[in-house]
Amino acid sequence: MAGVRGARANLIPGLILQLAILAILLGYYFHEPTHQSLERLAALKQKMGFGYAALSAMIAAALIPEIMRICVFQKWRIRSANLKNLVFTIPFWACSGMLTDVMFRTQAMIFGNEAHFWSVTAKVLCDQLIFTPLWWAPYTCWMYDWKFGGYRLQGCGRFFSRAYYRDRVLPVLIAGWAVWFPAVMILYSLPTPLQIPLHGLALSLWVLLYTWMSERRNGVE
Repeated sequence: MAGVRGARANLIPGLILQLAILAILLGYYFHEPTHQSLERLAALKQKMGFGYAALSAMIAAALIPEIMRICVFQKWRIRSANLKNLVFTIPFWACSGMLTDVMFRTQAMIFGNEAHFWSVTAKVLCDQLIFTPLWWAPYTCWMYDWKFGGYRLQGCGRFFSRAYYRDRVLPVLIAGWAVWFPAVMILYSLPTPLQIPLHGLALSLWVLLYTWMSERRNGVE
């Protein structure tokens, strides 16, 4: 139910985001100026490699959400908590961005770069039903709960229990599917070099959603 509440709370932003990514997909295939602009972006990604993935994730998932928090919820007042958040989120999401790039490249090697039905379907199912529940969702929960626990190692053993997965990870997984299933279907319909740049759009929304859920369950105002 926590996951369903999180998904419902972000239904409209999620739809807006998915429509935005869909518009970019259509622009890439049917609008020449958009196609050329995205090709230049893909070339930049190819040139920077994992550095682009790290920088993109850092901006999308660390800097933008924190700036929005300051502007919307704190009325432009910067607090020490914002800097503490960035000390955690910048390295966490930079590493996560590179890990996502590895996954995209690996799937392209296994299933091919072509955006046909079976290739896209295989990538989406592998992403959302294998990689996400077995690694991405648990890893994110572990790291954020470790942060909210004061970075103490004591008690971290609970992260690997069935109860922890049920109570912490599963709600995140359910809420995430509402955002990511449609989003990755669109992302995998684009060439591999463009997947990381556009992944940042969806990542910004997901971090806002996850932070909201995580702070509510940890009693953070």
